[in-house]
Amino acid sequence: MTGPGPSPEELETILTIGARVPDHGKIAPWRFIVFEGEARARAGEVIAQAFARNKTDATPEEIAAERGRLSEAPLVIAVVSAPKPHPKVPAWEQELSAGASCMNIVAAATALGYGANWLSGWIAYDRDVLAGLGLKDNEKLAGFIHIGTRTRANEDRPRPALAEIVTRF
Repeated sequence: MTGPGPSPEELETILTIGARVPDHGKIAPWRFIVFEGEARARAGEVIAQAFARNKTDATPEEIAAERGRLSEAPLVIAVVSAPKPHPKVPAWEQELSAGASCMNIVAAATALGYGANWLSGWIAYDRDVLAGLGLKDNEKLAGFIHIGTRTRANEDRPRPALAEIVTRF
């Protein structure tokens, strides 16, 4: 993807739609981190440092590739799953709500005419990266949503036939 990315008004629309998901108990068990401009490079440094620590035999090219992970699109939104203790809403439902938020963000960006890609990868599970991006110990990363102008048509991956995944009770 390339620029341009969403305008400030479009970003507000995308985030508003991202926050309009099932949320039993109205506890907002998620939050968003927006990476655009120089913030993508700063986050890339966090990622590159963690990668180099974890893979001591990494080549400069591999480290550079990791440094550029969040610079592949003009806008990246991290959806953070932040479950809250609640007597009636299990953590699982709260985590599903964060996933629904990711999907709404992808759908909103797509509806506005942008390309959107929901990614995770090793950086979504590395506690040093997560801490460096500002996540608390009890928080998880539901995904990074990369948003920008498409440079090529979407290539859909093979999907299972409905006959293989649908049953009737």
